[in-house]
Amino acid sequence: MKTKNKIITFEEHLDKDYGKIGTPSRDKFEQEFEAFKLGVILQDMRKQQKLTQEQLAKKCGTTKTYISRIENDASDIRLSTLMRIIQEGLGGHLKLTVEI
Repeated sequence: MKTKNKIITFEEHLDKDYGKIGTPSRDKFEQEFEAFKLGVILQDMRKQQKLTQEQLAKKCGTTKTYISRIENDASDIRLSTLMRIIQEGLGGHLKLTVEI
């Protein structure tokens, strides 16, 4: 018995599992994915500078727990805190873009 596997695009997969773009479930997925990416970016930057979460937290005036929560996508982050982590903790500059 032969079965054929239909290959689908990543966009089709997202549509199937999370709904079409603009639906509440897809919007929720997209927002959570952006938060996840931010955590990964911060963690990567911290590791490139060979800093522990505790060292980064001390440099920018927050706690190790808060840094961990951001890196593991378990916390919303205020823009002012994000800027402080990037500027004071990592010595970087934050650039934002907005898409409408």
